[in-house]
Amino acid sequence: MRKIYIFSIVLLTNFLHSSVLSQVKLPKIISDNMVLQQNSQATLWGWAQGKVIVKPQWTTEQFSTLADKDGNWSIKFNTCSAGGPYDIQISDSNSKVILKDVMLGEVWLCSGQSNMQFPVLRDENAKTEIALAKYPNIRLFTVEPDYSTEPKTDCNGIWQKCDSNSVKEFSAVGYFFGKELYANLNVPIGLIDSSWGGTPAESWVKSSLLEKDEDFRPILDRDIVILNNQETYKKQYEDMLKEWQAKVEEAKKLEKKAPAKPFPPAGMRPQNRAGRLYNAMIHPLIPLTIKGVIWYQGESNVDRAYQYRKLFAALIENWRNDWGLGNFPFYFVQLTNFYEQTPDNHPPYWPTKNLPTESDWAELREAQFDTLKIPNTGMIVSIDLGEPYDIHPKNKHDIGKRLALWAMAQTYGFTNVVYSGPLYKNMKIEDDKIRIYYNNTGSGLSAHGESLLGFAIAGNDKKFVWANSKIENDTVVVWSDNVKKPVAVRYAWSNWAYCNLFNKEGLPASPFRTDNWEQITQNKR
Repeated sequence: MRKIYIFSIVLLTNFLHSSVLSQVKLPKIISDNMVLQQNSQATLWGWAQGKVIVKPQWTTEQFSTLADKDGNWSIKFNTCSAGGPYDIQISDSNSKVILKDVMLGEVWLCSGQSNMQFPVLRDENAKTEIALAKYPNIRLFTVEPDYSTEPKTDCNGIWQKCDSNSVKEFSAVGYFFGKELYANLNVPIGLIDSSWGGTPAESWVKSSLLEKDEDFRPILDRDIVILNNQETYKKQYEDMLKEWQAKVEEAKKLEKKAPAKPFPPAGMRPQNRAGRLYNAMIHPLIPLTIKGVIWYQGESNVDRAYQYRKLFAALIENWRNDWGLGNFPFYFVQLTNFYEQTPDNHPPYWPTKNLPTESDWAELREAQFDTLKIPNTGMIVSIDLGEPYDIHPKNKHDIGKRLALWAMAQTYGFTNVVYSGPLYKNMKIEDDKIRIYYNNTGSGLSAHGESLLGFAIAGNDKKFVWANSKIENDTVVVWSDNVKKPVAVRYAWSNWAYCNLFNKEGLPASPFRTDNWEQITQNKR
């Protein structure tokens, strides 16, 4: 009787497995209304039985492969120039699926934390932008937030045509980037938003890669400690909420603005652990052929800014290697101005009215600047777009447009585009002054305001003071009567910086320092 029972279970299991694969199944990223990368070797994949045949409408060719024993299949084929809409028929021995309204165009992945996730409906010009969002050839796909300890093969989301309804919740940076590309390229644009607010870079990198580098060992060790102390974090958050509720009640009595609700401790945010978001929100998108990536993240790594140099580089390497598309473009946003409000720093007090100080935000911006050493990367400077007490500035239009300038110039070959603000090149000490040289000066340097602001200077004592500065052709000369023998200059080196150096095309200069003195985050892991 036991043998019969076991045999029946085996038959039932095989039957159920066969039933599950009795029709072609596709991942969510491959569906109606999608965009495939034009003029490329595209990949379609999914689950089926036996021989799988793919028939794209734009060609008389058909492509075939065999599903493996688990039903997995994948087919590569060449796409033609931009166009559509097309149908794609996918069939196996038992069933047929037809993808409808597929476009060929440019496909970009938009990823990062909250400033990438920030939706169009919260942009400063949301009402107008939403009303004008009628772009059926711009297609939007938002990966639903998810995390996993193991790589997933699918994610949730749907492709939608861009209109006033679909654009509301879509990434504002992604939308404005895509809208600008569409206006200049006049081809279909596919935008995939895979982002989650408050997440550190390590959650977007596969953990096996982090395990190979001792510099990242503290990240993995912290994850173990967090896993073993959930009750402690739960109690900690309960206490935080009680304290917050008391402050809310006090604010009501005093008719003041209530404080924001505190975020749960990092230990209660499993999505922040190493590899969790890569597994659930990036891995399922591979191997969809993309043109490149735009990235807006870093706020959650500010306390470990120096480590970010290696961590961000590891992320880029990870994604490029796993996609297998070579060094595709990877354009990112340097952190903007931000000044966290406390009871002691409300206006008119500002840090730049005191002596220059060290800054972890400035160090994170430098780590991002340092990433430009990696081939085919680009950084847009946003130091002029911040809001002092809001980590989520509402001007996302200029962020998206500046990212598009990089893409147009560096990816699509537009030769008449100034795509970057001034970037520090080198310096020269001239007696009691220092001359700063720049790349990307465009048609010339410009101070937005009556006088040039944001420079500090120091001698060998490493004590910085605010400096005088002036533009001379495509250089800036910096000096102070208080520093007779200067050796170092810093520009916009603070969380919130008063700075106004631009090129004449209106793109701001990046913060920088000329010294290599030890940083405040240098030993933080």
